[in-house]
Order: sequence, then C-alpha cells, then structure tokens
Amino acid sequence: MFTLDELWATGGFLEIDDALREPEGARVVVIPAAFDGTSTWVKGADKGPAAMIEASQHLENYEPEDAWEPSDRGIATLRAIDVSGGLGGVVTSIESVTGRTMDLGKIPVVLGGEHSVSIGAIRAAAARSGRLTVVQIDAHADLRESYHGSGLNHACVMARAREVADIVQIGLRSVSHGELVTMDPERTFWAHEIVESPDESWMRRVEALLGGDVYVTIDLDGFDPSIVPATGTPEPGGLRWGQVSRLLGRIADRARIVGGDVVELCPLAGQHASAQVGAKITQRLISCALRSQGFGP
Repeated sequence: MFTLDELWATGGFLEIDDALREPEGARVVVIPAAFDGTSTWVKGADKGPAAMIEASQHLENYEPEDAWEPSDRGIATLRAIDVSGGLGGVVTSIESVTGRTMDLGKIPVVLGGEHSVSIGAIRAAAARSGRLTVVQIDAHADLRESYHGSGLNHACVMARAREVADIVQIGLRSVSHGELVTMDPERTFWAHEIVESPDESWMRRVEALLGGDVYVTIDLDGFDPSIVPATGTPEPGGLRWGQVSRLLGRIADRARIVGGDVVELCPLAGQHASAQVGAKITQRLISCALRSQGFGP
C-alpha cells in the first residue's frame, strides 16, 4: 500500500506555510490530474491543474463567506497523476489515490484535466459511502452511455456516476435527445430556469435531494463564459459566481461533503481570469467541505 508521502509535491495549492502542506497533518489533499485524451473540441485541459495551482498562489487565504482561513487545516498537494497509461489507467489511478486519501480520513479534491478524471474519484467516494449523492455543476449533461467508442469518455461521466450514486445536475444547457430521455426532471436544474429565477428557491429543492454523503463535481463550463471563457466547450447562458458559491455553502449546511473536483479549465494565453476563478472556486469548495465535516471555524 502506497503512502501519500510517496506522492507528495513540495509546492502546491495556495501560498501556505510548509508545515501546512505536510500530508500527515493535512485535512485536504489536492490531486492534480493533467489528462486530456477524449475532449472533442478545444484541447488543453491537461494544462488546467498547473494553471489553477499557479493562480492559487495569488489568492488571499481568507475565505470571506465562511470568515476563516481553511488553509489552516492543512492542504497537501500531490504530484500529478501518471497519465501515461491512457484513459483506463488514469481512471484507475485516480480511484486508487482518492480512495487512499479518504481511507486516511482526508478530503480529496481533484483538479482536472478533462471531466473523465472525475469517474475514478466518484467511484472511490461511492465505495466508502453508505449512500452518495453526486452534485454536478456543468453546462453539459454528460449522460451518454458511450461516446467515440468509450464509456469513460468525458461525455459519459454522469452516466458512470449514476451507476454508483444518486445524481443532481445543475446549470445544464446542452444535452442530446438520447440523454434527455434518461434524465430525472426532479434532479435536473436547467441554467435558464436558475438565471431567470426571482429568488433562490431552487437551492432549497437541491437541498431536499441530498441524501447521505455528497461529492461535488464542478465543470468550469457551468459558469457563464463571460466569467470563464477558457474552457474547451463554452456555452452561453451559464451560472454566476454568487449562485455557485452560495449553493456550495448551502450544501455544506445540509450534508457532509466527502470530496470533489474542479475540471475542464483550458488555459488561454493572456487570459488569466479563468484560472483565477478555477482556483477560487476550489478554495471555496475546500472551505465548504471542511466546514461540512466539522473542521470549520
């Protein structure tokens, strides 16, 4: 059985003291998964983890919505997952590392990479939860059973997730007919309905669907492209920062967040705001996950 020390990177997410980066004492483990093998439009998501980690160095560690510094609980960052074995190997490696992280009582946060990197992490979380709900923030349904000859394609992530967990899909605005007929309308929150809503009653509906542990997967194209243009498949009409941030806070109030990921950043030269949003929402996810497990302020 490997140890996290064997995979530990000396630098990492946020600018924090070295003592807070040590795997043994850290409550959170960031797992970079720099893989982009099945994306079908703009390539470059494999550069996403490094870009978000670099951007995080320029964030303040104070998290204003929860009024504390979640980094005080320790955030260890591992070396990037080995992606040389192809998609199947990547999924297996992420499942193994995520599972080991959870077995040690820590909260895994995967940084992608294309969305397929979430499959292994979700499987690991489901195997360790009596009941798991996967909350997806995304422009796309990702419910295809197979795409371009693979059931592990980035377009199949939520099809794999619902094999092992309940799912709640938020911010959708791009879906095929084949996906649509398999969707549960009670667990689907369309972006246009959220954007046009006069209040946040939709969040209460999300809360009511949460059962057991929660894993949060955030595809950055869930945000409107005016906020995050640097993604491989941007879709207009997306979510705003405040909507996503407040939703994470309400999930933390209601359920135990056991892990999560932030994926699909495709860095653009000269456009650093997207990486900054990716890093900031990762910090927010970390804060909410810690708080949900009783490690908050």
